[in-house]
This record gives sequence, C-alpha cells and structure tokens, in this order.
Amino acid sequence: MEIMTEELNSKTKNILKRGMMDNVMEQFNRAANHIHLNPNIRKILSITNNELVIHFPVKMDNGDVEIFRGYRVQHNNALGPYKGGLRYHPTVDIDAARALAMWMTWKTSLAGLPYGGGKGGIQLDPSKYSQGELERITRRFTFALADNIGPEHDIPAPDLNTNSQTMAWIADTYMSTRPPAERSANQHVVTGKPIESGGLEGRDRATGFGVYLNIKFWLNSKNETLQGKRFIVQGFGNVGYWAAYFLEQEGAKLVAVQDVFGSLYNPEGIQVEKLYNYSTSNKGNIAGFPEASIIDKHDFFGVDCDICIPAALGNQITKESAPNIKARLVAEGANGPTDVEGEKILLAKGITIIPDILCNSGGVIASYFEWLQNRSGDMWPIDEVMDKLEKKLKNSFDKVYEYAKNEGIDMRTAAYCIAITRIEKAYVQRGIFP
Repeated sequence: MEIMTEELNSKTKNILKRGMMDNVMEQFNRAANHIHLNPNIRKILSITNNELVIHFPVKMDNGDVEIFRGYRVQHNNALGPYKGGLRYHPTVDIDAARALAMWMTWKTSLAGLPYGGGKGGIQLDPSKYSQGELERITRRFTFALADNIGPEHDIPAPDLNTNSQTMAWIADTYMSTRPPAERSANQHVVTGKPIESGGLEGRDRATGFGVYLNIKFWLNSKNETLQGKRFIVQGFGNVGYWAAYFLEQEGAKLVAVQDVFGSLYNPEGIQVEKLYNYSTSNKGNIAGFPEASIIDKHDFFGVDCDICIPAALGNQITKESAPNIKARLVAEGANGPTDVEGEKILLAKGITIIPDILCNSGGVIASYFEWLQNRSGDMWPIDEVMDKLEKKLKNSFDKVYEYAKNEGIDMRTAAYCIAITRIEKAYVQRGIFP
C-alpha cells in the first residue's frame, strides 16, 4: 500500500508539473500568434538552451551521507546573462525548472533588463535539515554548479525556501573557487545577498512592493484608490507579507490569509503586523492567530473581497477554484498561480489578472540594481532604491495596460507580446550563428 501511495503521489506531482509547462507554452503560443512571431524564432524560444541535473553527496550531522538532486535550467540568453532563482522544495524537478526558467525570460525582457531567464533548485524539504546541513548542501551544490554560473553568465537569486543567507553561502563558495585576485570581482554571481555581503537595501521587500504598486496603478487607471479595499492573500511569506503591509499602509484591509498551515478570516480586518509577529514567533505558522477565525481551505478563494493575491505556489487558481473567486482583480504574486483553464473562467467573469511576469517583477528589478551596485562598487540608500523601483514598475505597467487596451486583449497576453517582441528584435538584428 505504501509503494502504491508513493507511485500515486509521484504521478500526481508529474501531472502538476506538466501542467505548469503546458500553461507557459499555451501562454507563449497565444502571444506568438498575436504578434505573428517569426517561425524560426518561435522554434528557438520554445526550447531551453541548457538543462543541468546534478546528483551530489553531503554528509549529515549524524555522519550518514545523503545524495541530493539539484537542477539548473537556462532557457534563453539573447538579451544577457541567465537570471533566476534557486528554490528548495520537494516539488522541484526538471519540468518545473523549465517552466519557471521560461517565465523568467519573459519577465526580464518585459522589465527591460539586460538578462535572460534561468531557474533551478534542489529537491528537498528544508524543514527536515539543520542549519549546518543546509549550509553544506548549498555549498556542495554551488561547487558542482560553479562552471555553469557566473556574474556575466548565470546569476541565481533567492526563491521559495531560500533567502539572503543561502545567497551568502553561494557567493562565498563560488568566490573561493576563483583565483585570489579575481574573488572580489565575482561578488555579483548571485543577488539577494545580505546587505553586509554586498546586498541591496530594500531587496527583501521589493517583490511585495511591486505587487502593491501594480494593484495601485491598476486602481488609479480606474480613478480609484486603495482606501477601504478588501484583499485576501494566499501565502504569508516574504511576498505576501510585504504586499499586505504596503496595501494596509494605504487604507486597504486584509480580510483573509492562507498558508500551508491553515486559512484565517476576519471580515473586520486582520492587522498585518500583528499577524506577522505571531507567525514569526510561531515558526512561520499563522494557524491559531487569535484575532481571526479558521475557515476551510477550500473556502479561501470564495471570500468576498476586491483583490485576490495568490503569493504561494503555482497552479492554485484552477477550473475548480476559479468559479468561487469574487474579487475584481487577481494580482499574481507567485509564479504561475493561475492555470490556463482557471484563467479562462476568470476572464469570462470579467475579472482582471495582473500577470506574474509583470506583477512580481519587483524582485528581479531589485536584483538588477544589486548587480549594478556590485559591479560599480557603489552603495545605494533605500529611498533611492524604492524610487528607482517604482519608476521602472510604472513604466512596465503603463506599457502593458496600454497595449492590452489598444489591442483588445488581456494583460497577460499583452505582457507576453511586449516581452517576446523585444527578444525577437534582438535575434533579427544579430542573426543566428553561424
């Protein structure tokens, strides 16, 4: 029975990941058809450039050796070095990495950055390992990857279950493999580092800040403000917390929140900072927060609200959950939270979707700022960072919003059209080697 259960879980996971890849390809093809993409360039962008699967041994605290499987997929670098996060999660596999790497290519292109797209990670549950074990796992993975990443080639960043500490270990390990005279020149091999190790002021809140700004820009386009708007957030990690924090600062009200531990609801509003402090003291667990009631996880997306922010994993808004959504606006804080069938239902209901490659692009834009800061040996104050971030996000939002309105299409297709057209121009201008 145990073996059969494992096989069923494995099949379920593979179906889910194939779904992610199907989603990104359908989104790509829809936009490619709209702009009449050159068929030869369509062939190039439909596949990844490089895919690495690495098996590596690490000694555990008890002396046993465990073998881990890591991935790095490099989708496209027509516009610049590959850029994208490393995640530590049991669902990490090659199909997920492919889909996420493609999304990064469109995201960096849409933001006007000199980057391509990459993604990867390690298939593990980090909660099952000590801090020392996670450090050894990270350093050993970095050593195995060292010839395939670099500050002008492929630049990883934090993602699901990785953070600034993870990036500090990667940077230190990578720099240690370089000749002594070159070490300090390789600090920008990763972004999302601690401030003391070359990180950027404000990088921690950049993605959530971008989600908040995109919501604000959309409401402004309707001559509305955030005052009194009710919102729900799925995922109360870095992105969900900061998006909720900034929304609350402008008068919006958090009425429901969901994470892996449970779902909370309070129609009068949940105070973001109180929930954050409770979660922090409870090992990231929101369950049991005394100022909200528990609701069934299947009822979360059906909560009455104005704005829905999926900021957890992919494929959360599906044909099963989409009909329940009452929000006017879905702002995608996560990567790929809405599958193709779910999106069709939302659009048919007249619900606007701010797509992930626009909505959560604040993180990669801030990563670009950190990369520039390291290259020039400069240090930017947080006010300057947030100002630069807002200007760049506003420029991206305006382009997508106007394109969608002028072409009579949804915002996701508009964002893809803009992103793919930029890459197409690069290929047309440079040609194909040889």
